Amino acid sequence: MSAKKETLGKTMLVVVAVCLVCSIVVSGSAVGLRELQQTNAALDKKSNILGAAGLLGEASTKEEIAEIYLNKVEEKFVDLSSGEYVEKPSPDFDMYKAAKQPEFMVRVEGSNVGFLRRSSVASVYHIKDEQGEVSRIILPVHGSGLWDLMYGFLALDSDGQTIRELIYYQHKETPGLGGEIQNPDWQAKWNGKQLFKDGDVAISVDKNVGDGNQYAVDALSGATLTSNGVENTLQYWASENGYGTYLKRQSWKS
Repeated sequence: MSAKKETLGKTMLVVVAVCLVCSIVVSGSAVGLRELQQTNAALDKKSNILGAAGLLGEASTKEEIAEIYLNKVEEKFVDLSSGEYVEKPSPDFDMYKAAKQPEFMVRVEGSNVGFLRRSSVASVYHIKDEQGEVSRIILPVHGSGLWDLMYGFLALDSDGQTIRELIYYQHKETPGLGGEIQNPDWQAKWNGKQLFKDGDVAISVDKNVGDGNQYAVDALSGATLTSNGVENTLQYWASENGYGTYLKRQSWKS
């Protein structure tokens, strides 16, 4: 009987020791890789912004991406209620993390965009041409799809009205259906579409849209909820609840 107890005790000791060692290894790896993960996340963000700006084709290495971003992209910060630029709230400010902080949190009510709060301050990205003038405005957008929130960048001409790109970089939509939001053929359909008509948000995602419709894009086949989510996202962020006031002020021209 004592031998059995001794065997069980040794077994439990070995199990605990193995678990402890594994925990230390995993924790150490997470800490050691954190800086690399942050660097890769920053590079991915810059790549997607350059993609929305139509500049990613000019870069083939990490160094080229960083150089083009540095020379042609300027991050600005906008108070969404007034549409005016503000100073960067903090050195590590992130509009998505700020949505959970009391000093920035704004509750979202009466909307089907899929989230309950947003930040009062948002990032926008100015794309500069060779003369240093703003040629495009890149707006971070997000909203619900079929399974979860979808995150992307909306690129507008300097008129604050004409869409050039809609790029989604993070989502959980079904491959081959809602996942087609990342299909280049579907992305290309957004080029030249108009956000507003007579001052009101007009952009939509519908079935059987004709080529002559400036205010709508064809819905994704078999992905009605994802298509609705894209429409709801753009209509929310283009409205005065999102960037609407800022876009109408066109502060980048002053």
